[in-house]
Amino acid sequence: MMWQDATVTYPQGFQAYAAAAGLIVGRLDMACLWSVVPAVFSGLFTTNQAAAAPITVTKQVAAKGWCQAIIINAGNANAVTGQGGLQDAYTMQQYMADHLGVASEQVAVASTGVIGVPLPMDQVQQGMSQLVDAWQQQHSDGVKASEAILTTDREPKTLACDVTLSSGVVRIGMMAKGSGMIHPQMATMLAFFTTDAAIEKSILDELMRQAVSRSFLRVSVDGDPSTNDMAVILANGQSGVHVGTPEDIEQFGKALAHLARQGARMIAHDGEGATRLITVRVRGAATEEDAALKARTAVRSNLVKAAVYGGDPNWGRVIASVGSVGLPFDLSAVSLWIGTVLVLEGGLPVPMAEDQAHNELEADEVVMDVLIGNGPGFAEAWGCDLTEQYVEINAHYRT
Repeated sequence: MMWQDATVTYPQGFQAYAAAAGLIVGRLDMACLWSVVPAVFSGLFTTNQAAAAPITVTKQVAAKGWCQAIIINAGNANAVTGQGGLQDAYTMQQYMADHLGVASEQVAVASTGVIGVPLPMDQVQQGMSQLVDAWQQQHSDGVKASEAILTTDREPKTLACDVTLSSGVVRIGMMAKGSGMIHPQMATMLAFFTTDAAIEKSILDELMRQAVSRSFLRVSVDGDPSTNDMAVILANGQSGVHVGTPEDIEQFGKALAHLARQGARMIAHDGEGATRLITVRVRGAATEEDAALKARTAVRSNLVKAAVYGGDPNWGRVIASVGSVGLPFDLSAVSLWIGTVLVLEGGLPVPMAEDQAHNELEADEVVMDVLIGNGPGFAEAWGCDLTEQYVEINAHYRT
């Protein structure tokens, strides 16, 4: 796999467009992702019981298995908006289908922003008109599209790669958004993947499930799962390269998982008000699932997050978090590193280690490694520190 500083338009046969509908004043706030041919479509969605209207619409598209366009708006989640909100999502789907000349069942819808406010459909209509104009004039711009889907994010999250398979090279691209209301209950953000590989839906479904489970399901900014989460992928086959052999499937799956992992790290690093990325790795657990649960709990902890923000090597908070969930372990076998500094060994504190660990907490990425036994389970999770700015952003999100 070779990394590329590129977007969802890097794979062959994909285009992306952006518009300013006025949903967020003074910036781009709507986007359209387009495949020149119908693409195999796979997705995972929030399990929040208050799921937004676009989730209902796009899950129906995923069930059919084919998609050619995704219409996305920022600034309004269209969540908890009743039957009217669902009709608005279907209206967005039908409008784009009619003007792009495709079946409505091949148009997905995604929204992000404030919950409980009806979509201003006159503005949405203007944005969709701009997107159609850009599509007609072939003004594709993956960078602008990645900016148009943001809410409180400070920067877009894009990446791409080349993957060498037995019969040729395929490309995978990604754009994502997510900064607040981020916690594993599916994907806890919007993430869009594209690939020009030819691949069966059943295989793509499984590879996407594996990739998401080891990436977006292990991010926590604030412990609050969103109503609008989705991670979806379109595979249009335009490379002419088929993912068919077991070796190809394994290689493609690894690349997709690596790309999703990087997307998850970008989201954690860009958490609302964050100044540091926190990575917690748990080793020696009985199972991978148990290691993942323990790592997620540590990065979710407000006490751990606040300690990192303050540069306080209060490692007891990490151990308390890990010990609060999952399968039992022997405390006398536990060791903990903050960066390169061993602060706990065999369940006992290492003298003078805290002074050295303080410097490790000044890094842009603070890494904590927890060894809890000799089991095969390993997992890592990502979060960010907790700052005053997080409170300021969320105290006035609607006002």
